[in-house]
Amino acid sequence: MTTRLPKLVAFDLDYTLWDFWIDTHVHPPLKRHHVTGKVIDSQRNPKTIDFYKDVPQIMHRLQAAGVTIAACSRTDTPSLAREALDLILIPPRTGSASSAKPIPAIKFFDQLEIYPSSKIRHFKKLHEKTGIPYDEMLFFDDEWRNQEVEELGVTFTLVPNGLNDQILEKGLKEWRKRHPVQVTEDVVAADGILIL
Repeated sequence: MTTRLPKLVAFDLDYTLWDFWIDTHVHPPLKRHHVTGKVIDSQRNPKTIDFYKDVPQIMHRLQAAGVTIAACSRTDTPSLAREALDLILIPPRTGSASSAKPIPAIKFFDQLEIYPSSKIRHFKKLHEKTGIPYDEMLFFDDEWRNQEVEELGVTFTLVPNGLNDQILEKGLKEWRKRHPVQVTEDVVAADGILIL
């Protein structure tokens, strides 16, 4: 079984990485508590600004594997979305040294396409900036209409209730199914020399 990963994995933000629409449910300014690190908005009953539970470790996993991580959002408040990504702290990777410190979420993203537009435009920009072929891209989004990116060759995965490990694996499985590679087994001769 192959563990090959796409070269680029992109995520929508609203209801994919976090459980709100940044442009309608969140009221600036945002602030991070200096002790707890918790990010809240400025409503009378402040809304906590955070990722779904599995997202931090998913980000660590993709980053450690060398995958280019992108955010693609058509929000009407791009600066607020970037501010949220800058303020949210991702805890250290599970199993890392106890001295490891949380990292701002925005540092996990290699590319940000956050502005009102179609996802087709977002992916054309990603392709232009990175040179990564569309068929090496996997996109997670909560809106079915954004499946339009498949016209370009991007693999689309619907995220019905927020990104989690199972949805990530479902998307990776579908991407691998669409883009199989021939894996050559390493053969070692009797004398221990690798035969290519």
